[in-house]
Amino acid sequence: MILKEKVILVTGGNGLLGKAYIEDIKSKGGIAINLDINIETDISSNKVHLDITTDESITKAIKAIIDYHGRIDGLVNNAYPRTKDWGNKFEDIIPESFSQNVDMQLSRIFALSKPVLEIMKKQGSGSIVHIGSIYGMVGNDFTVYDNTSLTSPAAYAAIKGGLINFSRYLASYFGKYNVRSNCVSPGGIFDNQNETFVKQYEYKVPMKRMGMPDDIAPVISFLLSDEAKYITGQNIAVDGGWTCI
Repeated sequence: MILKEKVILVTGGNGLLGKAYIEDIKSKGGIAINLDINIETDISSNKVHLDITTDESITKAIKAIIDYHGRIDGLVNNAYPRTKDWGNKFEDIIPESFSQNVDMQLSRIFALSKPVLEIMKKQGSGSIVHIGSIYGMVGNDFTVYDNTSLTSPAAYAAIKGGLINFSRYLASYFGKYNVRSNCVSPGGIFDNQNETFVKQYEYKVPMKRMGMPDDIAPVISFLLSDEAKYITGQNIAVDGGWTCI
């Protein structure tokens, strides 16, 4: 029960990974609050509507949580808003789309993290875990997309790379307040993708399989817990060995 009674926010908690994070936090005794655009606020059930793209929604969500729980011990920045043309190949990306995606993801993580960090600073404790990616750490291997219509968006690499270093900035700035900031960078997660892509990805990765949500969730729970009380500014790759080769 390493997260016993800790109040932990998970943005995008309705998604494939978000659900796994919430379940793992709960299994370890934490109070996992789902912040998602596709739910209505029911604070007694630990559900809070959040449209991370608006300041008003962020302010309203945080107020509801503080009014009910009185504190915030952890935040998992998992929400993944994106434009309808997300996934276009490089040649088809327009500058406005690139800028909009950077703003919707990276800039809005700042917008949510800032007021949460203010609360943690006053408390003298807290932990933020950002969801990075192997493609924020290393260049893309585009051969895994051969003979498919899939690709990795250019903005994704920029956003995740920026997020990893932003996390280090927060760790450096807020460390003296006993507030920690770390990244977890998953490799490819299986989500019933194109069979050709899955086969090519699994051939490349040393462990010969794609990741699953329950591969990632325990690492996040660990970083949120006091067992990681002297770990900050780190980026942990959970990738089956992808980044070691």
